[in-house]
Amino acid sequence: MISSNRFERQAELAPRDSLRRVTASVIGVGAIGRQVAWQLAALGVPRIQLIDFDAVEWTNVTTQAYQAGDVGQLKVEATAQALRQLDPTIAVETIADRYRPTLQLGEAVFCCVDSISARAAIWRSAGDRCRFWTDGRLLGEAIRILSVADDVGRDIYPTTLFSPSQAQVGRCTARGAIYTAAIAAGLMVHQFTRWLRRLPIDCDASLNLLASEWTVAPLPSQERNLF
Repeated sequence: MISSNRFERQAELAPRDSLRRVTASVIGVGAIGRQVAWQLAALGVPRIQLIDFDAVEWTNVTTQAYQAGDVGQLKVEATAQALRQLDPTIAVETIADRYRPTLQLGEAVFCCVDSISARAAIWRSAGDRCRFWTDGRLLGEAIRILSVADDVGRDIYPTTLFSPSQAQVGRCTARGAIYTAAIAAGLMVHQFTRWLRRLPIDCDASLNLLASEWTVAPLPSQERNLF
């Protein structure tokens, strides 16, 4: 039996009345997205949509928090099973496919794909249809979190969708570890809880773990278009 007071310690950080009205869509449940989905479930988001076409591989066990028994399963199904074990009351929708413009998304969208071109295509289709958007980018120990809340940041985010020819070669999460993905996910979910509490969000925040540098920029700069 699930305890009714299981959320009491986080009530001020994730207000229950606001959470009850939210449906969250997680696009891509790889390194960052898997962690995002789990954290949203732990916060008490009642409806979570998972979108990914890929299956779990052995390398995902060490970098994406999947279990050995998940190998070979679709990532959306393995993640949905983990969320239901955490809280069987959560309504989890799984879409074992790439994102399609015809999909109906929730008001909070977590973009966890690993290429600029994919981010741009999703934003063009879904950006105007969501109230909250956050995009997590990860390369080694460098993390960048870009967020939009209602009208805040809508003019900033498109400027970060630079040409793929300007990006570093390789997938966004080609070099990473479980701890960097967990931190990136936590920062994305943090922006989400700020939006729920009607606090100002950070539209463009970067964390370099190796250099111990945390930067919040009001506008993206060309020099920081590294990933």
